[in-house]
Amino acid sequence: MGTVYIETTIPSFYFEVRSDPESAARRTWTREWWDEYGKGHFDLVSSQAVIDELSRGSFPGRDDVLRLMKDVELLPIVGEIAEIVNVYLAHYLMPNDAVGDALHLAIASYHGCDHLLTWNCKHLANANKYRHMRRVNAMLDLVTPNLVTPLELLQGG
Repeated sequence: MGTVYIETTIPSFYFEVRSDPESAARRTWTREWWDEYGKGHFDLVSSQAVIDELSRGSFPGRDDVLRLMKDVELLPIVGEIAEIVNVYLAHYLMPNDAVGDALHLAIASYHGCDHLLTWNCKHLANANKYRHMRRVNAMLDLVTPNLVTPLELLQGG
């Protein structure tokens, strides 16, 4: 069993209401992974940063999304994580937003998570950026989690 850091897009897509084919598929795969494989095969963790992002949002089902996360362990955001975020931003690893994608990667890396689960394929689950992420994390003596979507972890990964 491995540890999976749940990024903001995962609970959001669990309750996605858009009906276009891509959104519907992501909702289906998210629900299938969460309900069939998530807690049964992995230790699920997240952070207060995810809860804060979800709480700030104004979208249908927000209360359901927050309720979904209530039993997920929240990893502490210690001072070293801010330093890691600054290094990520200095190396152009992520967009210049200290409370966005760089923070999620820093938390998951600092705490040694096996996977960071996301639907953010532009900045996180992006094979073209993964080697750069691994280089920067190696420089920081951190292990880079596998950056994956629920579809990639179906059937227990």
